[in-house]
Amino acid sequence: MQIKPEQLAVQLKKGLAPLYFVSGDEPLLLQEACDVIRATARQAGCTEREVHHVETGFDWQGFLQSGDAMSLFSDRKLIELRLPSGKPGDAGSKAFQAYAERPSEENILLIVSGKLEASQRNSKWYKALDKAGAIVQIWPIDVRQLPGWAMRRMKEKGLQPSQEAVALLVERVEGNLLACAQEIEKLLLLHGASPVGVDDIAASVADSSRFDIYKLVDGALQGDVARTSRIINGLKGEGVEPVLVLWALSREIRAMAGMAFELSQGAGLEQLLAKHRVWDKRKALVRTGLKSHSLARWQAMLRHCAEVDAMVKGNRAGNVWDELLQLSLWLGGVRLFPHRKAV
Repeated sequence: MQIKPEQLAVQLKKGLAPLYFVSGDEPLLLQEACDVIRATARQAGCTEREVHHVETGFDWQGFLQSGDAMSLFSDRKLIELRLPSGKPGDAGSKAFQAYAERPSEENILLIVSGKLEASQRNSKWYKALDKAGAIVQIWPIDVRQLPGWAMRRMKEKGLQPSQEAVALLVERVEGNLLACAQEIEKLLLLHGASPVGVDDIAASVADSSRFDIYKLVDGALQGDVARTSRIINGLKGEGVEPVLVLWALSREIRAMAGMAFELSQGAGLEQLLAKHRVWDKRKALVRTGLKSHSLARWQAMLRHCAEVDAMVKGNRAGNVWDELLQLSLWLGGVRLFPHRKAV
């Protein structure tokens, strides 16, 4: 029986299957699916949990005997089998098929695996487990799905986020599901069950040096020389890797260059802002940047990014932090080192 992760909690309320096979390579979702199964098993009387790790030389016969054995301390137990590779081998394949033919009437088996290939999902052992119990496949959430996932998760926690707040949160976690979940928990602690706006998202991450990088980008676009210089010095002093700062700057410059190209092809500015999902509080910054620099200048900034990248990698001489400062100020139209040819 195939169960989608989002349907698992509802399905478990209808009763426990004799075995569960949970697989995937998204750690947070994998962990949460297993936690729901464990909690339901405890409520059903499986107060003992027995964990097995499949490694070279694993005793599959002992695993089968364990499945049949009653718990010493309770009427039922949860047997958890960790299969990181998703490949049980010949002995494991036979053991799974044998267990599926006669699953324990008292104990619950939970198999936790890494991502499976198509060949594994078509194997005899997998089909046997599918027929005897429940299969939960965890698929990664891509960037396009993340806003919806974050919105649902925040609402489940009692938060009432605006679309812009969710967009900002998703932008800042860059597809990292665990980071997103942690920020949502932080918001819940800070605000409780209440509305959440863009300012709340920005404030909740104000102490994280990773997010100071985003403040650098906005300060640079504003042409605020003093603020931009302070942030650069702060990031340097905190030991932030230059490659992270360069990543944020080049990401913004690449996006701006892309929009500048579309403008040069006759696209409307407001339509572009909507197409690229620029949230309201940044629209003025982006408009100013696109009006202040030509496409050729944005492309020149991208070339500068490549030069700084070479310095970071040690393939080019130069002071990386000085170049990052120059690049940041150039975003706002300020040329710190006039020896470079301006476009």
